[in-house]
Amino acid sequence: MSTLFTPLSVRGIETRNRLWVSPMCQYSAREGMPNDWHHVHLAQFAAGGAGLVIAEATAVSPEGRISPDDVGLWNDAQAEAWAPIVAAIRARGSVAGVQLGHAGRKASTTSPLTGGRGSVSPADGGWTTVAPSALAYDSFAEPVALDAAGIDKVVTDFADAARRAVAAGFEVVEIHAAHGYLLHQFLSPLTNHRDDAYGGSFENRVRLVVRVTEAVRAAAPDVAVFVRFSATDAAEGGWDVADTVAASRLVAEAGADLIDVSSGGLVPHQHFVPGPGYQVDYAATVRRETGLLVAAVGMIDDPTFGEQILADGRADAILSAREWLRDPHYALRAAATLGDPVPAPAQYLRAY
Repeated sequence: MSTLFTPLSVRGIETRNRLWVSPMCQYSAREGMPNDWHHVHLAQFAAGGAGLVIAEATAVSPEGRISPDDVGLWNDAQAEAWAPIVAAIRARGSVAGVQLGHAGRKASTTSPLTGGRGSVSPADGGWTTVAPSALAYDSFAEPVALDAAGIDKVVTDFADAARRAVAAGFEVVEIHAAHGYLLHQFLSPLTNHRDDAYGGSFENRVRLVVRVTEAVRAAAPDVAVFVRFSATDAAEGGWDVADTVAASRLVAEAGADLIDVSSGGLVPHQHFVPGPGYQVDYAATVRRETGLLVAAVGMIDDPTFGEQILADGRADAILSAREWLRDPHYALRAAATLGDPVPAPAQYLRAY
């Protein structure tokens, strides 16, 4: 059997393989409520053989939404709406996960499905955004710097959302500390100009994500906790891979089980040359330097390439996104390509 189709156990939760679905925003909710679209969208990946299906960035508070059309877990009604979706994923053999996030200064923006870009004003259904410092992203509205009470509320909101995730049946909770959203904004000196206990030194800038990890672990003691980091800001003077290694050790001590290694998203002047596996070296560095479980992500669309990454010891699991949109049965195809038993539902076996 290939490494890609070998089960992986994380805090006693076993995924049937290591080919996982990365969180992908759908911008299709109203008042944070998941609906039939989310049900069909996510359950199809489980039928398609995924080992783990992680639901999109799910806001821990109304003001944490990227757009007014984002899903949430800030109230019990949302948890109840998630429950049948989670059950559908699990009934088809996959582990169900959810990514919890707060968009910070990148919140209250126009859904890309509308073709627009930029901030949504309060008059049009938007809201005042928050951040570590009153620094706007690009041409977005200027955020308000969080005070101590606001920071404490963020921690509580993550913990409460994690508790609701458990109630809904999720077995994996991922903390979103990447892609220029709130926790990432605290991590990077490019966006964090504070002079209190949450700014300045590395130890201060990482303090919030450590607190959030501790709070999520306490609220959800039996689930697997992932943390997604952007390994680098790809901009001068920003967060880098060495910072990610150090932060990964700290969140592991706080209760994280796996590090999901992505990159970028913080500032518009970042510089990348995207290509197949362009973030894998970052994942390999975190794994090598920390000894932690690590997932690699970023244009890993060929199962043979994914298998080689795992066989080389550069990551423990592969997260893909757009390839699952192109082919919701990606894992079935991948298993057939690698010569492994195909994890197809009985109804589909005639195709293999």
